[in-house]
Amino acid sequence: MTQNILPHLTRRALLCLGSSALAVGVVTLGLPGRATAQAESVPAQAPFTFETLVERARAAAATEYAAPQALGPPFTDLDYDDYRNIQFRDNRARWAGVDAAAILQAYHPGWLFDSTVSLSEIVDGQARPLTFTAEDFNYFGDTATDIATDIAAGTQLPGVAGFRLNVPLNAPDRFDEAVSFLGASYFRALGAGNHYGLSARGLAVNTATSEAEEFPRFSAFWLERPVVGATMLTFYALLDSESVTGAYRFVLRPGETTTMDVTTELFFRRDVEQLGIAPLTSMYLFGSNDRVAFDDYRERVHDSEALIVNSGAVPLFRPLNNPPRLANSYFSAQSPKSFGLVQRHRDFEDFLDAGAQYERRPSLMVEPLGDWGNGAIRLIEIPSDLEANDNIVAFWVPEGDFVAGSALSIGYRLHWGSNPPGAVSQLAQVSRTLTGHGGVAGIAPRTDLRKFVIDFVGDTLMEPNPEFPVEARINVSGGEVVGEVLQRVDGEDRMWRLIIDVRGEGDAGVEMSASLIAGETQLTEAWIYQWLRE
Repeated sequence: MTQNILPHLTRRALLCLGSSALAVGVVTLGLPGRATAQAESVPAQAPFTFETLVERARAAAATEYAAPQALGPPFTDLDYDDYRNIQFRDNRARWAGVDAAAILQAYHPGWLFDSTVSLSEIVDGQARPLTFTAEDFNYFGDTATDIATDIAAGTQLPGVAGFRLNVPLNAPDRFDEAVSFLGASYFRALGAGNHYGLSARGLAVNTATSEAEEFPRFSAFWLERPVVGATMLTFYALLDSESVTGAYRFVLRPGETTTMDVTTELFFRRDVEQLGIAPLTSMYLFGSNDRVAFDDYRERVHDSEALIVNSGAVPLFRPLNNPPRLANSYFSAQSPKSFGLVQRHRDFEDFLDAGAQYERRPSLMVEPLGDWGNGAIRLIEIPSDLEANDNIVAFWVPEGDFVAGSALSIGYRLHWGSNPPGAVSQLAQVSRTLTGHGGVAGIAPRTDLRKFVIDFVGDTLMEPNPEFPVEARINVSGGEVVGEVLQRVDGEDRMWRLIIDVRGEGDAGVEMSASLIAGETQLTEAWIYQWLRE
């Protein structure tokens, strides 16, 4: 059997599609010949190499951008309920067979996906287009009736919205979804035992800058047909936008932690104010540090809980916020080792959501391949009141100017899973962050102060050296610490708690960091926090 999961799409779409198609009455249909938007055109069969794709992207950058033609009816007539009731038929999966290493399924065009992409498979160095008809899909419930009036059997679809690859990820006799590409340049992958959560993108262009943001799109994909026994999947994509073109190579290795090597060749049509490499998109509604605005039975609601930055001797752990206004954080780095958005809480009791199962959402770490030089990891947090909104964005901003006619080559490895490399270190970790009004319990609260409670847990805290007592190293910008308590938690040999009361200065945000040391020995990762006063 296969997992047939439609992932939630983008922070613009604000939607989370489920895998169920519960209505009865399935119909399979064909499409009429009609004028509709076409996917990136491809020849019937042609030699393919990554080098030829790079040259194609380079040549495209020297031409004017042409926006994809929008699909017409009946595709644009589909609404949310219609679209979630269209499912790829398991028995129509490409590459299926007794010895299959992976199977390929496509997403139907329509609804929000008003333009299409082309898919081609590569066999023995030759690429040939993959075509799909409505007979590849099941149309459940009212959708079948609505579409049937506009459909005639036998004509292929004008393209597809995207695709997914299923592999024996969780059991040798079951093909589960491992990666999905759907919408602009968004994609998601899973490690063993994970459920879909955060997304990655091919590129971010002018995100939250003075210039209008662009959403580059993958217009065409070429997938190498896996041989019997293959443990990795290789595929390629052509990226296009108003300012940038690009050739991408992806090498996917599914497993307990699924890795994806991404090789990118970018060419610039126009000047770009800000380039975002390896952009990550996630959802954070509330956690233990900022749940005051939500009357909710659940303990936490988030796909990711923190940004991790590994760029120096001490890892940085930045808990995410749902801020009162748009928030930005920059972490300067030279040749960073890795960064990513993580989900550390892994027990049902941490979330208490039997449906969403947030404890099973993957963490995603980005590992640069090669020297990335100077730049910064940028974190953007967007106010949100719904868990359907993806409101967290993180990416690498390389130093330098990217002007029309220039090019950039860059590579990285994505690690998707419950505990990917770089998400934890040998140092004690931040277990939780709690916040509340300042002052002492039992008396009137100090509304001019904010209390921050940070619990550190790890083996490095088990046996303090009496010669070098455990101390807190605290830095605050935009405010001052007016109270500090550091104590070992009774009954918890591996846990120490730091409590600080902070007074903000002016209307600007307060930036804080804290870690535990013993003499010159670093005991914990560094807790980093941004407090935006309301």
